[in-house]
Amino acid sequence: MTELKQTIQELVDKHLPDQSHFVVEVKMEEKAGKTRLLILIDADQGLTIDSCALVSRAVSEELEAKDLIGQAYVLEVSSPGLDYPLSSRRQYLKNLDRELKVLLSSGSELTGKLLEVGESEIKLLVKKKEKGKKATEEEMVVPFEQIKKSIVQVSFK
Repeated sequence: MTELKQTIQELVDKHLPDQSHFVVEVKMEEKAGKTRLLILIDADQGLTIDSCALVSRAVSEELEAKDLIGQAYVLEVSSPGLDYPLSSRRQYLKNLDRELKVLLSSGSELTGKLLEVGESEIKLLVKKKEKGKKATEEEMVVPFEQIKKSIVQVSFK
């Protein structure tokens, strides 16, 4: 299955509209006897439905032509959505100046504004609240290797 996923990822990479688009994840799931192929893509300047449709058509045609998936399947191509954890440096860069909730490998959690994205770490502006004291802000550098999951926080301000 992993070899098939790798082949599909290469197909998707080949059919992306341009260099600003990238693959976030390729997932194959079996549910109720049906195979679901989920392809999550993103773009540095935002993803359009037209880009998803273009990739969907091109990948579908090539999958059929090469008969890569032997049984019937459902193909979905979409954006990962706001509630999907960030998984690549490019996704962090795309979300600069946004509020993130970061779950660390240690089990602790940080919430703060994403200030910078380095090669191996991120910098957050985290609000510290202590009882009886005014909240303060502190810049914290968090290595990618210590991040278990990062979610963009939706703000309606």
